[in-house]
Amino acid sequence: MARYIFITGGVVSSLGKGLASAALGALLQARGFSVRLRKLDPYLNVDPGTMSPFEHGEVFVTDDGAETDLDLGHYERFTGVSARKTDSISSGRIYTNVLEKERRGDYLGKTIQVIPHVTNEIKDFLSIGDDEVDFMLCEIGGTVGDIEGLPFFEAIRQFAQDKPRGQCIFMHLTLLPYIKASGELKTKPTQHSVKELRSIGLAPDILVCRSEGPIPQKEREKLALFCNVRPDAVIAAQDLSSIYDAPLAYHREGMDQAVLDAFQITPAPRPNLAKWEDVSERIHNPEGEVNVAIVGKYTQLEDAYKSIAEALTHGGMANRVRVNLNWVDAELFEREDPAPYLEKYDAILVPGGFGERGTEGKIKAAQYAREHKIPYLGICLGMQMAVIEAARNVAGVAKAGSEEFDHEKGEKRFEPVVYHLKEWVQGNQRVNRSVADDKGGTMRLGAYDAVLTEGSRVASVYGTQAIDERHRHRYEVDVKYRKALEQSGLCFSGMSPDGRLPEIVEWPDHPWFIGVQFHPELKSKPFAPHPLFRDFVRAAKEVSRLV
Repeated sequence: MARYIFITGGVVSSLGKGLASAALGALLQARGFSVRLRKLDPYLNVDPGTMSPFEHGEVFVTDDGAETDLDLGHYERFTGVSARKTDSISSGRIYTNVLEKERRGDYLGKTIQVIPHVTNEIKDFLSIGDDEVDFMLCEIGGTVGDIEGLPFFEAIRQFAQDKPRGQCIFMHLTLLPYIKASGELKTKPTQHSVKELRSIGLAPDILVCRSEGPIPQKEREKLALFCNVRPDAVIAAQDLSSIYDAPLAYHREGMDQAVLDAFQITPAPRPNLAKWEDVSERIHNPEGEVNVAIVGKYTQLEDAYKSIAEALTHGGMANRVRVNLNWVDAELFEREDPAPYLEKYDAILVPGGFGERGTEGKIKAAQYAREHKIPYLGICLGMQMAVIEAARNVAGVAKAGSEEFDHEKGEKRFEPVVYHLKEWVQGNQRVNRSVADDKGGTMRLGAYDAVLTEGSRVASVYGTQAIDERHRHRYEVDVKYRKALEQSGLCFSGMSPDGRLPEIVEWPDHPWFIGVQFHPELKSKPFAPHPLFRDFVRAAKEVSRLV
C-alpha cells in the first residue's frame, strides 16, 4: 500500500508547489522507490481545457487524453512517469460526479452534502491505484484559507485518519519574505499560514520555505518552535537559476531524508543522483548558444508555452548549447515586415493556439523561414499555418485558409485547406464530432499512432517509421490538398495509420523545415530530450556556426 505525501501551500500562490512535488518525486526515485504524482485543483472548471492560456498557462495533455494542469508536465519531466486521467481532478469534476450519482439515485434519496458526499468522492479519487507504487504525492492547488479549497483539505484530513498511523504525512510550502528596509527575513506569514492549516485539523510534518537566500539558523529554530515541526524538517527553497537544479538543491537541504524520517523508514536507501548531476552539468556548462524565436499569440505569459520552453532547453542540453528563447508576438508581423525581427535568429518555432488572432503573422513567419532556409518547427496550429503558406505562395491556392477562422467570423472567406475534423479512429472505435458540440473535452485528445515515410527527414530524426504522439486539436489539414501540395514540393512525411489524417509535413529541399500536428513537447524530459527538439536545436546550432 502506498504511503501518501500531501503537499499544500500558504501565504501566496505560485510558490512552486508543483516543482517541489516533482523534485521530491525524483529524489524518492533516486533512492529506489516508485512514485506517482497527483494534482487536486479547487477551481470549478471541470478541467482547464476551456480556460484561456492567460488564465491558466498551458494545458498539459496525457496519453489517455486528459486535459490537465501544467504541473503534471513538471511531474512527468522530473520523474519520467506518464500521467493518467486519474492523476488530475478539479472541484468541477468532483461536483459533476456527485450530481450525476444523485440524478441516478445512487445516494438512495439522502440529502447531498459536502460532508460526506463531496469529501468521499475526493477520497475515492485519492485511493485509485494506491497498490501500484511506494509513494503517492498529492498536491492541493491554491492556498490554505481559500474557500474553494476547504473540501479538499477536509478530505485529506479524513483520508489520513482512515489510514493506518504513519501512512500519510503533510508538507506545507510557504513564503519567507525579506524586508529590505529592515534587513530581516520574516517568519510571521508562515506562522499564520501554519496556524490556519492547524485550525482545519492538519499539522505539517515538513515545512518548505521559499526565500531569496539561505535561512539563518535563528529563523529555522523560530519556525520549528512556533510551527511545531522538527528543526531538520524546515527546508529552505531558495531561488534557483534553473528548475533542474531543484532535486540536488532539495537533497542538500535534506528534504528526502526528512520525508523518510517522517515515515520512520530507516535505514534509508542511499540516493543515486548521477542522472541529475549530469543534467545540472549540461545546464551550467554549455559550449555555445543559439537564439530561437517563438512566434506566438500568448507571448505575454510564458507559462502558456511552458512545455515548449522546457523541451527547447532539453534540446540544448543534448547539443551542449544554451538556448536563448525570444518571445515574438505574431500580430506584429501583420503590421510590419518580419525580416528585421527574424534575421537575427538561428531558428523559428511557431506553436499551437486557437482562433484567428495572430495567424497571418504566423503565416509570414513560416514564409520567412522557408524562403531564407532558417530551421522551422511548426507545432499544431504552427503546422497548419505552414501548410496554408505553402498553399497560397507555392501551390497557387490564393484563398487558402482554415475553416476555424470562418467559423469564428461567421462568414466564408477562405478555401479550407484546414477543416473541422468530423471523424477519426480512436483505438477500435470511430469518433464523430460536429461544430455544434460542447467545447470541453471534444477535441482529438491524447496519444495517436502515426506512420512516417521511409527516407524522410522525420523518419531519420526518430530512427523509426512508427511513432505515437499526443494531440490536442479539432481542426486538421485536409488530405484532399495533399497531391497539389506535394506537386509543389511539400512532403506529407507522416500520416495516421488509415492514411486519412496528415500528421507531419516537411520541405525536403530545406535544411530543416518540419510541421507536426501533434505536441512533441509534452513528451520531452531533461534526461531524455524529444528527438524533434534535439534535432531542431542541432540544426539551429549549425546555423549559428558553432560547429
